[in-house]
Amino acid sequence: MTTTNRASRNRTLTITDEERKRYKKQLVYPQTSLTLKQIINKTICDDVMNVLDWLPVAFVDLLIIDPPYNLDKNFNGFQFSKTDDEIYLEYLKSWFPKVIKVLKPSTSVYICGDWKSTFCLYQIMKAYTIIRNRITWQREKGRGAKTNWKNAMEDIWFGTMSNDYYFNVDAVKQKRKVIAPYRKNGQPKDWEETDDGNFRLTHPSNFWDDISIPYWSMPENTDHPTQKPEKLIAKLILASCPENGIIFDPFLGSGTTSVVAKKLGRQYIGIEKNEEYCLLTEKRLSIAETNKTIQGYSNGVFWERNTLNLQLNEQKKMAEKKR
Repeated sequence: MTTTNRASRNRTLTITDEERKRYKKQLVYPQTSLTLKQIINKTICDDVMNVLDWLPVAFVDLLIIDPPYNLDKNFNGFQFSKTDDEIYLEYLKSWFPKVIKVLKPSTSVYICGDWKSTFCLYQIMKAYTIIRNRITWQREKGRGAKTNWKNAMEDIWFGTMSNDYYFNVDAVKQKRKVIAPYRKNGQPKDWEETDDGNFRLTHPSNFWDDISIPYWSMPENTDHPTQKPEKLIAKLILASCPENGIIFDPFLGSGTTSVVAKKLGRQYIGIEKNEEYCLLTEKRLSIAETNKTIQGYSNGVFWERNTLNLQLNEQKKMAEKKR
């Protein structure tokens, strides 16, 4: 990975040569069929197409897929080139059926994409899963467009392998400010009055406008060009994977799925072909041993974007109660 000069306040995660040597020993470089014991809570460094046939069957509780979108993108030397819908759909068909074999009948599946690829993602999900919903989340970063609308949204298709699946709505409620508080008999109705304002816990919808994309001042940030926010992945995990369940990410990137799984008490397996990203994953996992914080999530609820001070105040109050 190219060395970059960074400002002193830049918190983007990097790895030293010494760390590379240490973390490389933790990676799995498969040569033949793999047992669950060999890969549980591990990062597999290889092309997903080489590995899928070597994996055990029916062991995954939650599948999170963030494949290359149908865009021209350079992933630290690996160039993915934009093509037409038909060819991109054939690309999805080349590996998606093999991924399905590792899933339990009760598994939930999430696959990420943008507006250009969502047509193909819907087709592959419809062919192999029961589609439950399409989540659209606001990706506030991005350049403006002079001859088109700025692209500021991405999709996540949600499907299940059967009608018997895990979904914990109480684990993904959002804490929102109450603009017009309603009272009944003088008491707050379905909201809480606090020193920091009036708040209500709301059920999550399929439109998420509370996500912050990792950037240079956030400790979760890496140089991966399409890194997903920990908060976003945390919602998928808490909603659709029980504690100690196994989460599988076949396009792991810099490790967000595995890191969040570890922070939330789940088990994980990830595949990533780029060794540098695998090493970043291992460093992030090492940090997660002692730091379980997820930006935008505290005390069992998700907060609206730009409410960090309110979250910190609540954490402080909770700590004082425990004393």
